[in-house]
Amino acid sequence: MNPNAKILLAEDEPALGLIVKETLELKGFEVFYCQNGLEAFQTYTEHKPELLVLDVMMPKKDGFTLAKEIRMQDEEIPILFLTAKSQPQDVVEGFNLGGNDYLKKPFSIEELIVRINNLLNYRLTVPATELNIGDYLFQFKKQLLQYKNEEAVSLTHREAHLLFHLANNRNKVLDRSIILKKLWNDDDFFSARSMDVFISKLRKKLKKDSNIQIINVRGYGYKLVY
Repeated sequence: MNPNAKILLAEDEPALGLIVKETLELKGFEVFYCQNGLEAFQTYTEHKPELLVLDVMMPKKDGFTLAKEIRMQDEEIPILFLTAKSQPQDVVEGFNLGGNDYLKKPFSIEELIVRINNLLNYRLTVPATELNIGDYLFQFKKQLLQYKNEEAVSLTHREAHLLFHLANNRNKVLDRSIILKKLWNDDDFFSARSMDVFISKLRKKLKKDSNIQIINVRGYGYKLVY
């Protein structure tokens, strides 16, 4: 539990929004409730919450657009999407924009609280660090990957966290289900598809050093070797 953590909740269905707000407040959270994306962005700017819960389909500014704008200012704040969309491309789009988790409607308030606490706790336990990966310098805190003396390449929030775990388990197989539950909070089909997309992106960004490989160990997980 993370008592007194500030949460921005953006949900355009008043009945659902008020129920979630009141339940989270009973659990000790401070909740700023908004019913559209424009109001949510203003509230984020004024109150600097510690976590965002964003409905994807909102008037004036949708959740994906809002997340993209906030990520330009804050690369670390956890973002959880509430969505009626369940197609793989929609889920992947949310993660590409910097989302940390998603919850499909209808959902239980208990599951939402568990996911919120997981995201808040994970943010506290991941250290800021720099790692050498072959000829690359990986700056986890800044989400940058630099090859030798070339200009650094930006990583998305999800790419940085995935690479961090692969690098810290160098030459070891990283269990697929464990990393899915840790970074996606779920090991279902959509999350697995999303992880495969991010692995492919990391391979492309690491291709300048031919000694670096991310190996798919079929039926188990991935291994970073160099």
